[in-house]
Amino acid sequence: MEFFHRATSFPFMSTRKLWYGLSAVLILISIVSLFTRGLNLGVDFTGGVTVQASFPAAANRDAVSSALVRAGYADPQVTIFGTSRDIAIRLPPTKESTEAVRAKLEQILRGMDAGAEIRQVEVIGPQVGGELQRSAVQALLATLLLIFGYIAVRFHTWRLSFGAILAVLHDPILVLGTFSLTRTSFDLTVVAAMLAVIGYSLNDTVVVFDRIRERFHGSRRLEPVVVLDQSINQTLSRTIMTKVVTLIVVVALYVLGGPVLRGFSEALIIGILAGTYSSIYISSAVALDCGLKAEHLLPSSVKRPVDSMP
Repeated sequence: MEFFHRATSFPFMSTRKLWYGLSAVLILISIVSLFTRGLNLGVDFTGGVTVQASFPAAANRDAVSSALVRAGYADPQVTIFGTSRDIAIRLPPTKESTEAVRAKLEQILRGMDAGAEIRQVEVIGPQVGGELQRSAVQALLATLLLIFGYIAVRFHTWRLSFGAILAVLHDPILVLGTFSLTRTSFDLTVVAAMLAVIGYSLNDTVVVFDRIRERFHGSRRLEPVVVLDQSINQTLSRTIMTKVVTLIVVVALYVLGGPVLRGFSEALIIGILAGTYSSIYISSAVALDCGLKAEHLLPSSVKRPVDSMP
């Protein structure tokens, strides 16, 4: 099944330097934002209290926030999720037990509406949040190291490995930069989405690399830039169809999933778009500029002894 009705022949590699510049600008903005603004770390990493509650009628977010402030909770974050009757509350870290927090919040909310009901209370201490933060960083680093080793062994040339490494780094940096700029809460679900994005992007890159190797095998005398353009065009239909189908699901999660799934789906949307772009204009283009040729991917043909005679 093909997305296009006829074979495409877009000259992707001829514009690669323009896209290098765009990537450099986006990465620079992301890094500057991360150093100056940082991430809006969620309760998973900072510690704190998360509460899910419901009211018989539409909830008044401002009234709930004011009631929590009067009860002694500084800077409460109240959001509507699901229906207009459901709210999510995020509070700063506390030394109180889960039962004590639940009892106190029930008293506050039922003072506003006797039918208010607390469905879930989760208390995470600062120490646990710090441990989760370290575990998330370790998971990301381990994933990147294993991917680097896989690419190096899979294609037997540092040129493709180097391109894939830059592409794998490119996508998470853009996700982190976007979260820093938009101040979307960064929690464990976002880390899970980033790991999925890394794997998803790598899969697309490997598909393109396999086609590049096949094209070199069948056309050793073609210029490398021609082989890369042909390979990308031949996998373009597959790339577009898989990414569009995935995006339909992820966008639905983003629109209908509410605040609970907002960070997870936003990270996937950014990562899928960045991964599609990087598999073409980062991994493949960098390999080309590193001097990729047919002999780097295929064994040299064995010459007969007579061929070496004068």
